[in-house]
Amino acid sequence: MLVLSRKKGEGITLDQNITINILSIEGDRVRIGITAPVDMRIYRNELLEETIHTNREAVNAPLLNLSALD
Repeated sequence: MLVLSRKKGEGITLDQNITINILSIEGDRVRIGITAPVDMRIYRNELLEETIHTNREAVNAPLLNLSALD
């Protein structure tokens, strides 16, 4: 893992087409802006992990007998 220190107004560029800028720092919260190609998917880690967990649970869930609902 690469660890960098940045100040408000500074940023980093990845692969010449993704730019991450520090917009503001307020207490323990940092607001960042990401400029990336429109076809690139950007996810918040906690939501991605929750989605993966939910999908794994769904795969292992027992099948419902829908014909019993008639």
